[in-house]
Amino acid sequence: MKASLSTSIGTLTLERPTILASGILGISLNIFERLYRAGAGAVVTKSLSKEPWDGYANPTIFSVKGGGWLNAVGLSNPGAPNFAKMITSNKDVPIIVSLVGSVEDDFDFMVRQFENCKVSAYELNLSCPHVAKVGLEVGDDVELVKKIVKKVKSLTDVPVIAKVGLGTTNYLDTVGAACEAGADGITAINTIRAMAIDVETRKPILSNKIGGLSGTPIKPIAVRCVYEISSKFDVPIIGCGGISTWQDAVEFILAGACAVQFGSVLGEHWTEVFAEINSGIQNYMEQKGYSSIGEMVGLAKGS
Repeated sequence: MKASLSTSIGTLTLERPTILASGILGISLNIFERLYRAGAGAVVTKSLSKEPWDGYANPTIFSVKGGGWLNAVGLSNPGAPNFAKMITSNKDVPIIVSLVGSVEDDFDFMVRQFENCKVSAYELNLSCPHVAKVGLEVGDDVELVKKIVKKVKSLTDVPVIAKVGLGTTNYLDTVGAACEAGADGITAINTIRAMAIDVETRKPILSNKIGGLSGTPIKPIAVRCVYEISSKFDVPIIGCGGISTWQDAVEFILAGACAVQFGSVLGEHWTEVFAEINSGIQNYMEQKGYSSIGEMVGLAKGS
C-alpha cells in the first residue's frame, strides 16, 4: 500500500504537500492548471494589491553565485479585481490567493472581489522585503497583523494563512499575533533582504538596490524558523525557502511543516520538479514505514 501524500492546513486538504510559492508563474489560470496536472498540490498566486501595480524598472532579478536569486520585482500585479475575473472559471485547481496591503480596508476590499471565485485559501503577505509600507513594515507591527488577520477571517470561510519573514520585530512575535487573531496557518519564510553590487559600474545591480534573496542560500535559515515556530505554536506551517529536492522537503516536514512551497527551483527544473519531489517524499515514507505526512511532521523536535 502506497503512503499517502495528503495533508491539511486548517480545513484545506491537499492531495499533495508541494505548493507553488507566490511570485513564481502565479498570474495565469492556464499555468495554474498546468502546474496542478504536473503534480502541484496547490498554487499560490502572485501577491495581489487593491489596485494594479507596475513594479520596479529592470533589472529586477539577479542570479546569485552558488545558487539562488536576488529579486526586487516590486510586487507587480494586475490588481485583485482584474485577477478575480481571470480565475472565475476555475473548477479544479486549489488556488491560494496571496494578498498584500497596508491597512485593514485594503484586505476587506480585495477579499470581496473573490466572492464568486473558487478560492481554497488566502495567504496574507506580511513580509515582502523590498516594497515600503506593505511588506515587512506591516509584519513588524504586531497590532496591525492582528487587525488584518481578524478582518480577513471575518470575511471568509476558507483558511487564512499568514506569511512571515525576518524584519526588525522578532518574527515569532508576528507569528504569535497572527495565531492570536485566528490564523489557520503560517507560511515561513519570505525572501530575505539582500543586495549585490557590480564591481565594474560600482553601483547596485538591482534598480531598487535592495531585493529579496531566495533559493538554496536561505534554506538553513528557513528550516530553523519552521523548527522554532513548530516548537512554540500549535499551528499548521508551510515551509518555504530554498527547497529544490525531495530531501529538502522532508527536512522541512521533520522540522514541523505539514506542506512546502517552492519557486526558485522552477527556473532550472521547470514543472517536473513537483512530480520528482512528490515521488521522493513518498518513496522515503515507504522506506521508513510512514503511512501519512502527519506521522513525520516535527519528528526532529524529539531527537
